[in-house]
Amino acid sequence: MIYDIAGLRINIENRCSYTDNFCKAYLSKDQTSPVDLTTRVTMEEFLAEKETSEGFSDGYIENICLYRNICKQIPTLNRLLLHAAILEYDGNGYAFLGRSGTGKSTHTQLWLNYLSKTRMINGDKPILQATDKGFLAYGTPWMGKENLGCNASIPLKGLCFLEQAPENSIRKLIPSEVSARLFAQILLPQDEANAVATLDLVDRLIMYTPAYLLRCNISEEAVQTSFEEMTGLAYETARKNKGE
Repeated sequence: MIYDIAGLRINIENRCSYTDNFCKAYLSKDQTSPVDLTTRVTMEEFLAEKETSEGFSDGYIENICLYRNICKQIPTLNRLLLHAAILEYDGNGYAFLGRSGTGKSTHTQLWLNYLSKTRMINGDKPILQATDKGFLAYGTPWMGKENLGCNASIPLKGLCFLEQAPENSIRKLIPSEVSARLFAQILLPQDEANAVATLDLVDRLIMYTPAYLLRCNISEEAVQTSFEEMTGLAYETARKNKGE
């Protein structure tokens, strides 16, 4: 079946029915026009993934492999996978990144709790597209264990790397600091063409997108700290009314 994902027409040749339901919100109405790429999973890939995914269904395992194969092909199409949560505030996107356990899910949930005009575009594995005006962030069916996200795209206006701390602070990062942190959050394909394209996309992402380091606790103050620095807006004007 053909799906419209990240502005691409993608033919997914799955064996298990799991992916049919998983990707149904992205099913293309046009099943006959040419596609941008095709993905399938070899038995070798499936068995290798199954060895490290004990307890999961065959459909789930195939689904993981399918998305990995998609993401390995898209850099030459000006796109890359970013391991991050993308929030939208008033039409602009902000990416929150960090190693497991740094509080990415917690902090983004606080934004949703406290700020109006906010929604989750993708909670874990969005796709970014490079354009002449910067980067677009796309929702995808692959949204993480919380299953938070939607089929939408927004301009990306900031990257926010998270670290846990007892007090809240935020500072803008210089390019060398961004590079070191960003490479831990991307997938680098093995074939030369897509590997080179990925490195170029990362350079462009660092060049065009402001990046910050947020050291934070679990509090409303943490939301205010990140919101005001990244958007340049006053927190109180965006804060949800009590009881809203």
